Amino acid sequence: MVFAGVAGDVDPCHRDAHTSHVDLALKHDPRAPIWAEGADLAVARRVLEQEAAGLAMLGRALEATAFGRAVGLLAGASGRVVVSGMGKSGHVARKVAATLASTGTPALFVHPAEASHGDLGMIVPGDAVLALSNSGETPELADLVAHARRFGLPLVAVTGRAESALARAADQALLLPPAPEACPLGLAPTTSTTMQLALGDALAVALLTRRGFGAADFRAFHPGGRLGARLSRVRDLMHAGAEMPLAPPDTRMDAALVAMTAKRFGCLGVVENGKLVGIITDGDLRRALDPGGGAVPRADLLALSAAAVMTRAPCTIGPDALAAEALHAMERRSITALFVVDGAGAPVGILHIHDLLRAGVA
Repeated sequence: MVFAGVAGDVDPCHRDAHTSHVDLALKHDPRAPIWAEGADLAVARRVLEQEAAGLAMLGRALEATAFGRAVGLLAGASGRVVVSGMGKSGHVARKVAATLASTGTPALFVHPAEASHGDLGMIVPGDAVLALSNSGETPELADLVAHARRFGLPLVAVTGRAESALARAADQALLLPPAPEACPLGLAPTTSTTMQLALGDALAVALLTRRGFGAADFRAFHPGGRLGARLSRVRDLMHAGAEMPLAPPDTRMDAALVAMTAKRFGCLGVVENGKLVGIITDGDLRRALDPGGGAVPRADLLALSAAAVMTRAPCTIGPDALAAEALHAMERRSITALFVVDGAGAPVGILHIHDLLRAGVA
């Protein structure tokens, strides 16, 4: 097969007469066409605007009854949602399957061509099928669709043609509007695949919302990376037991300072009747030394009780709160440590901002 314009396909004796634009550009020949400065950005903006227009068309064209029925069919599956598509639609289908799986809807991608050679065995009663094909006539999907029909599996189609074979075979078809492709040739799947992907996200989020899938559930499926760290619980990161800097209200400040220094959290929790009633920080010490513009002698400060210096009703957090919530509380109040208390107000741990940094929360 010969590709026009590729070096080597022109008679060497006539190469000068047939020099391609690529050859000229590589040689920096002045005859080479000059790509106008800013043209790349103009193309990028046109593509983004055209695809955004396609998404807007999709939003307007989406029917409540059709979309609701599609979500119901997928939500009603006792097994998994099997997502499939060929070519560019197949790449989108892989991502849709991954999004579904990570948001509480068990899902997997099955390649339609491989399905015809044994992978149909992966699709079993109780599953639902989500098939993507812009034309709706993708031949590789035929066996998978026939398998779904044979075993009575719910079939949802995402296609651009209402009269296509796929749309007619489906229990519910979600139709893509006839938005032009962003490719200037109108051939490469661009706007259509963007709409497929967005519609897949819409289905996943609708299913997530219908199931009441929350942050705790999300954490179970995303234990790794920064996202997993932000979704970890305070109890997973806090210091407990003897590591907590605690003292009763009548503790003299000289002993309180020793306890603060030993525990290295920069604070001391004051506990009365098993409950956290106050906290002493560096700021409390400075205020005690200069309560109204007149410095208090150091000896007098050391003789004071912890109750006389502490800040009452300190900011606390529960052990089941998310680490991200703890970080937000620290940032909002410009503090570096939080005592962790149970439902009765008893201290069960302490969390320092360094713990959050080490865990990758911040």
